[in-house]
Amino acid sequence: MIKRTLKQIADMAGGTLAYGDDNLVIKGVSKDTRTLQEGNLYVPLIGESFDGHQFALDAMSKGAAATLWQNDHDNRPEGVPLILVDDTLKALQQLAKAYRLQLPVRIVGITGSNGKTTTKDMTASVLSASYKVHKTLGNYNNHIGLPLTLLQLEEDTEVAVLEMGMSGRGEIRFLSEMAEPEIVVITNIGEAHLLQLGSREEIARAKTEILAGLQQDGTLVYNGDEPLIEKVLPELKAEGGMKATRVHHVRFGANKDNDLYPSDTRMDAAGTHFRIERFDGVSFYIPLLGFHNVVNALAAIAVGIHFAIPAAKIAEGLRASVMTGMRIEMLKAPSGLTILNDAYNASPTSMKAALSLLEELQGYRRKIVVLGDMLELGEREEDFHREIGRQLNPATIDRVYVFGKLAQLISEEAATRYPAGRVHTFEDKSQMAQAVAAYAAPEDVVLVKGSRGMKLEQVVTLLQQVK
Repeated sequence: MIKRTLKQIADMAGGTLAYGDDNLVIKGVSKDTRTLQEGNLYVPLIGESFDGHQFALDAMSKGAAATLWQNDHDNRPEGVPLILVDDTLKALQQLAKAYRLQLPVRIVGITGSNGKTTTKDMTASVLSASYKVHKTLGNYNNHIGLPLTLLQLEEDTEVAVLEMGMSGRGEIRFLSEMAEPEIVVITNIGEAHLLQLGSREEIARAKTEILAGLQQDGTLVYNGDEPLIEKVLPELKAEGGMKATRVHHVRFGANKDNDLYPSDTRMDAAGTHFRIERFDGVSFYIPLLGFHNVVNALAAIAVGIHFAIPAAKIAEGLRASVMTGMRIEMLKAPSGLTILNDAYNASPTSMKAALSLLEELQGYRRKIVVLGDMLELGEREEDFHREIGRQLNPATIDRVYVFGKLAQLISEEAATRYPAGRVHTFEDKSQMAQAVAAYAAPEDVVLVKGSRGMKLEQVVTLLQQVK
């Protein structure tokens, strides 16, 4: 974490030291008094329904060494180390940018509609085989989270793997320009944020903004199966949206015309094995299920190649990957029932991938799906849900349970092809979980998938109690 004197912090943040010893050492930064550690700089951020300034004295009592204070706020605390700034959020961002530029750290930036967190986790694991690595924790991937992540870096961190998220145009550009990565990854272009951006083309334009801060002679690793990425890249360059004039391209994906593509893919009970032709004799394994995660692993492998890590070590790193929770976790109920927990988020792309995974799994008597609404899909949300319903195959998926107003459209479409009694719609999650638990047997597998706002992890918790 950042360790600088109070005067250095004030200068780096573009503020004025109002009170305090110039040589007081600040250790780390916090915006939350509940997680604040002794010696931290407290940053009172302002939101629609809160103002962190009212907690400044509480922060000091809990061990904060100093606090920022926005100039337009009265009632400044007296007798405590205080840095005055025009805007506390901009000061946090400026401080993070200044700190990043003082470090010799190498930056990997990762974005995409789906799979960016999984790819981040695998990339960090690959690089950890040869470097001291720090990665974005949790959902710290926005205009607040990324600066805080940068400020968590130790002086001797060699590589930082930073996830970059967005909800609209310009946001990833801002993050990329702050981080100045030497290599960036675009996992895919999906339907998430259609509500805000209106089209997949516009989503592609927003994702390619990650090139804005890419260093000269940097590398772009992108999904070569997605034609929209290559379609919008010339626009970005023509508009002056990237500072680098020389960029190396690496394409990954399922198709054989990519630089990296998989072969001999097979799943076991807890993960997926695959090979890559250019690495003859090296077998890769990820502790994740599904072909779509193999494609994500290819991006992590491309980053490992960029950092000159031998293929065998890359394979070791992938095998040791520790994944962020609720991304197709395979769980076991006491009864023996297998649960695929993919309740963290959902879009048409990720929903189709999860259903394909379920169909690929072998060794189960029956396959059951529990599906919730896919949110923030804009004008075509009904079409997308009906499309999922049409994909459900009664020959491979035995029963369908849905929860949510939009998910009812999934059941309507599925019911046209399924025999009576095999498609069920619920308005109460606990009732749905009880119905699934009453039907499912120890030899069965249940996929639980929906947008985060549907909170289907509650269903997973209830199913895990089945005896």
